[in-house]
Amino acid sequence: MKYKTILLFGAPGAGKGTQGKILGTIPHFFHCACGDVFRSLSASNPLAKIFIEYTGRGQLVPDEPTVKLWRNFIKNSERVGRFHPKEDVLVLDGIPRNLHQAKMLDGVLDVRAIFFLHCKNFNSLVQRLQRRALKENRLDDANLDVIRHRLKVYEQETEPLLSFYGPKLVHRIDSTQSPTKVLRDVLGKIEKAIR
Repeated sequence: MKYKTILLFGAPGAGKGTQGKILGTIPHFFHCACGDVFRSLSASNPLAKIFIEYTGRGQLVPDEPTVKLWRNFIKNSERVGRFHPKEDVLVLDGIPRNLHQAKMLDGVLDVRAIFFLHCKNFNSLVQRLQRRALKENRLDDANLDVIRHRLKVYEQETEPLLSFYGPKLVHRIDSTQSPTKVLRDVLGKIEKAIR
């Protein structure tokens, strides 16, 4: 069975996590942020060590452990009754991150819409990431060189996915607006997208 899915795309700091968390509170929507899944691992877990090693340099975690961790999280969420794939829309943030991951998940995800949270203002993204670093104690968001590298990796690895999934699924949302206005724009398009 393929999961009915909405993807949240955008550069680091564009607001994917904020919008995903809000959507995840709506009945029959289940939000999964891959970065949060990695950050929730105990420090002794080998995958946590891989995550810290790569994100500390602003790099993406290799595809195989990322997809393996995601699959385990989704299956566990089904098993404990948090995610009901027959009724729930899966809202993904942070996965797939590149073409290889998209192809690895192609047999599992029924992608109905992509909400591309678009922000052209580099300085705005940097400020958001640095605020988040202080607020959430996220070391991967604190260093300016790491931030620049993450944004470059995003442009090279993730933006090409918009072409992979095709323009009919992509909804561009101006993420420089307030979070409530971004949410309004997402909600204005979501009902039609998931039918």
